[in-house]
Amino acid sequence: MTKSIAYERTSRQGLEGVGIIAETTDGLISYLVPPRSQGPYTTESVDDYLKAILELGGSGQSRVASNALAQHLGVRAASVTGMLQKLAAQKPPSVNYEKHHGARLTGTGKKRALEVLRHHRLLERFLHDVLDYSWDEVHDEAERLEHFISERFEERIAAKLGDPETDPHGHLIPERSGAIPARDEVLLSSWPCELPALISSVSDRDAAALREMTRLGLKPGVSITVETGTRSATLRVRIGARADSVRLSPTIASGISVVAT
Repeated sequence: MTKSIAYERTSRQGLEGVGIIAETTDGLISYLVPPRSQGPYTTESVDDYLKAILELGGSGQSRVASNALAQHLGVRAASVTGMLQKLAAQKPPSVNYEKHHGARLTGTGKKRALEVLRHHRLLERFLHDVLDYSWDEVHDEAERLEHFISERFEERIAAKLGDPETDPHGHLIPERSGAIPARDEVLLSSWPCELPALISSVSDRDAAALREMTRLGLKPGVSITVETGTRSATLRVRIGARADSVRLSPTIASGISVVAT
């Protein structure tokens, strides 16, 4: 297979599922992924909120401010407040929410968020490795599909890929149990100068930034060193075995996380 596109099929009763048209050497094939059964407030929008709280809260599951959620999701702060109040009021609640103190996932919310995150990262890996999408294309496609695939479909993807540990951007894929292995990574902008590091992951939210990273050779597993005295608006770094250095914009630098070599 080389490429695929996703579409939605509906009837008078509502959404029937998300279809995938894939191009193969024998022509075009199409198949339908049935929608998941949904509980109260378990919609695409709710999934997006739960996943965002999980990602922004980090491994320690710190409280996430409404403004941070609004910026991450590209919605108004008032909309965030309304949604968090709904999620906190449902039974069982998906979040613990306190006005002016932000939100934290409950056990129920975290379970669903990890499930959606696993779907998303497996789909990104599948689109990249099997359907030949570039790493700057997979995020938006996975965002459309992550809410709908069944657990059986998820298991088939994982088996096809050999149970990968990371997505194309280096982010850890949650295990079937929901566990995520610990990894001590920090943003490149906070890494000490002249101390070699390995790129562990990069942000998948800016396609243009990913294309620029490709041009510069910035990918997970590549070594990188921040040069001394470059803590201004930009960072000057040495990449891999290259003797010369390059200057990274704040947009690029803020999207790179590293670990010790």
